[in-house]
Amino acid sequence: MIIPKLYLYARKSTDVEDKQVLSIESQIEELRAFAKREGLEIAKEYIEKQSAKMPGRAIFNELLDHIDKSGGSILAWHPDRLARNSVDGGRIIYLLDTGRLAGLKFPQFWFESTPQGKFMLSIAFGQSKYYVDSLSENTKRGLRQKVRRGEYPALAPVGYINDVRTKKIVIDKKLSKIIKELFELYATNTLRLEDASHFLSKSGIVSRHGKRIYRERIAYILSNPFYYGHFRYGGEVFQGNHQSLISKKLWDAVQEVLQSRGKPKTKPKVTKAYTGLLKCSCGMGITAEVQKGHVYYRCTKKSRVCSGPYIREEDLDRQIGELLVSVSLRTEWAEKMLEKLENEDVESAHSENAYAEEKRKEISILETRIAKLTDIYLEQDIDRNEYLNRKNELVSRKHTLSEQITSLPHTRRGWLEPMRKWIYTARDMAVVAQDSDFFRKKVAAEESFGSNLLLSGRKVSGQAGILYEKIRQNSACVSWVPRPRI
Repeated sequence: MIIPKLYLYARKSTDVEDKQVLSIESQIEELRAFAKREGLEIAKEYIEKQSAKMPGRAIFNELLDHIDKSGGSILAWHPDRLARNSVDGGRIIYLLDTGRLAGLKFPQFWFESTPQGKFMLSIAFGQSKYYVDSLSENTKRGLRQKVRRGEYPALAPVGYINDVRTKKIVIDKKLSKIIKELFELYATNTLRLEDASHFLSKSGIVSRHGKRIYRERIAYILSNPFYYGHFRYGGEVFQGNHQSLISKKLWDAVQEVLQSRGKPKTKPKVTKAYTGLLKCSCGMGITAEVQKGHVYYRCTKKSRVCSGPYIREEDLDRQIGELLVSVSLRTEWAEKMLEKLENEDVESAHSENAYAEEKRKEISILETRIAKLTDIYLEQDIDRNEYLNRKNELVSRKHTLSEQITSLPHTRRGWLEPMRKWIYTARDMAVVAQDSDFFRKKVAAEESFGSNLLLSGRKVSGQAGILYEKIRQNSACVSWVPRPRI
């Protein structure tokens, strides 16, 4: 009989969950002594210093891959040394199920590769995972409580130190003067980040590897609110209980310099608001170009026969404004139309309620007929096929009536809200025409004229009344809609 090889696995993490666990050296000594007492021979030892909270341990996976390929058993101090997550624990149990993993040996945990043994092993893995999850949640809760008390839950930034005696963050008497001087110098806007890096290097403040602090790190130091008495945690800024190194006024001045230096220096972008709005009288599109600081519009001349002249954007804007005024709605008309619209709304609501009530009564009658039909079928007065045919017909009719009730607001009053919105838009058209926002005028012109705006010989023209006709077509009760001014 071939005896499976036994592999020793010892692990310890530097994380909090392994704080009370034996060191790797102690684990190895205990496991070797256990193997000697039990008469077991260790074929190979696998040692790993990594947390088991997440899958992906290289040495552990190497061990399981070897067992999956060649078979064998594992000797470990406790099941939590093997797995603290569901993936690794599940893989071990699967290898036991397939017989590739012959067995598990623990000095402090009984295990046999039986249904009961695997059940107990899965419980041990589950307890290990629960312990890690609870520890993580308790740690986060403790950090949140610490933050609420104004305590910074991390290492102190340069210029401060973590006092191990009082467990508080205090000012570093030597480095704090240098950091404060750095803020004062940078606030004058005469220092670049590269110069700041040289300044800190000459003052003895360098990285952990003895090199100059790079520019991005300098920017982080200068934008850290910790130095004026606050700190960031989880994307929020909290009031700290540590002593501030600089004033908030000085910190704000430094932020202004950082922001001004960080803005890219680009030329102001010239907008061409009315492109895509008009067509040339020849049928081609209208394009725009900038000449001597001004925007001019012209035909794309793709037809090769058009000789339409240029028109300056200011002149084009004036003409579009005049067209918008011509289709605007007078205030007194708008008020009367809104009043009529409210009356239409009330009348339609009454009509809808009466219509809906009539349909509900029909539904009630159908439900009664369905119930009676079911009684007749149960008394075996009709066969199953006739029952199903008649019931399906009644249910289908009931569903149709329910849909008719649901769609009432869309079928009878659906035009009211678009109409109300149009009245407000048309009333304010004259105000939009005087606006300096070209893009707002473009939207208003598109709503009023659609694609009917033409440019011919520096003259803009268009067919007005598109919105008026659209409203007329979508509703049956708007004979009182007035015509446009032109």
